[in-house]
Amino acid sequence: MLMRTDPFRDLDRLTEAMLGTRARPAVMPMDAYREDDTFVVHLDLPGVTPDTIDLTVEQNVLTIRAERKPPVGEPAERVVDERTHGVFSRQLFLGETLDADRLAADYEAGVLTITIPVAEKAKPRRVEVGGGAERRELAS
Repeated sequence: MLMRTDPFRDLDRLTEAMLGTRARPAVMPMDAYREDDTFVVHLDLPGVTPDTIDLTVEQNVLTIRAERKPPVGEPAERVVDERTHGVFSRQLFLGETLDADRLAADYEAGVLTITIPVAEKAKPRRVEVGGGAERRELAS
């Protein structure tokens, strides 16, 4: 199972409402779902180049880090500057049922897609039930 947490989200919303400013850069919007024996996560990272994306897994915590650089340099006069730039980071807590060793990632059209297979031990399996008569015959 995939778990998500952001303990500062409510604090950020309160600060933004009171001050009228954004407390910290926006998080990476995410969709996650299970498809057969795989969890799939899509993260929106428009304007990010693939070489700035860094994924690390440590003790069932997946950290996604990416950087979006401003489109113009310092000498340019900015008329409107609403798009967020800088380093973005997000952590996903991977449940014990996922196989983090076989995690795969692909980046296309501004969307990072991460696939995480369900661990073999967590997949449903069929258990055969023997009859009592068979057990008695084997004991004889």
